[in-house]
Amino acid sequence: MKKITLLLLFLCAGFASMAQVEIGLQLSPTISGNRFVAEDRYNFEKENNNLRLGVGVVVDYFFAQNYAFSTGLMYRGKGAEISYIDSDNNGNLFTEKDDLSIQYIQLPLTLKLFTNEVAPGTLLYFQVGGALNTKVAAQVDNKKVINSEKVIKRFNIFEADAILGGGVEFQMGESTKVFGGLTYHRGLTDIDDFYEKKFGDKNISVKNNGVSLDFGLKF
Repeated sequence: MKKITLLLLFLCAGFASMAQVEIGLQLSPTISGNRFVAEDRYNFEKENNNLRLGVGVVVDYFFAQNYAFSTGLMYRGKGAEISYIDSDNNGNLFTEKDDLSIQYIQLPLTLKLFTNEVAPGTLLYFQVGGALNTKVAAQVDNKKVINSEKVIKRFNIFEADAILGGGVEFQMGESTKVFGGLTYHRGLTDIDDFYEKKFGDKNISVKNNGVSLDFGLKF
């Protein structure tokens, strides 16, 4: 039994020594918007894109020289102003607008593919995968409470999105790297059930979209 235990410890230590883990900080200003699945009669539209911020820790786990599993923990804002057709008690139609702002804790689960050096100390990378997001705060029209009800309750707790991006990484020292890139975040799940309940239509869904500029420093 002792021999087996020692062998397992030796293999784990050997694997850990061969693996390379890089940890860093990332800042991601994001142009955030929404898209919709709904019948035309509701006339859901994106009024504008909003600037949101993402910040957090990134971890690149290299399982081969040019391939890394990339994860981390990000605090990321999403949402934008949307409009739709509503009606009053008399059946009169009017346009309603909601400015959605939701904050999530994001767990990215992606694969990074690195090129060989395209210039001294310079690599290009491509990133693909997804993310799991947990709601932590929310506002609508800059309000946290509407009609005596907390706004955060109208949004679903979890959200998932697909991630596709790329960028460039520079070696600045023996163990210090800086990177910059562009990432597209496409929401895969409905962010709330508010509009389904409001109109009595289960086919309505609102999803997040965003494009972020990523800047970071790895150690």
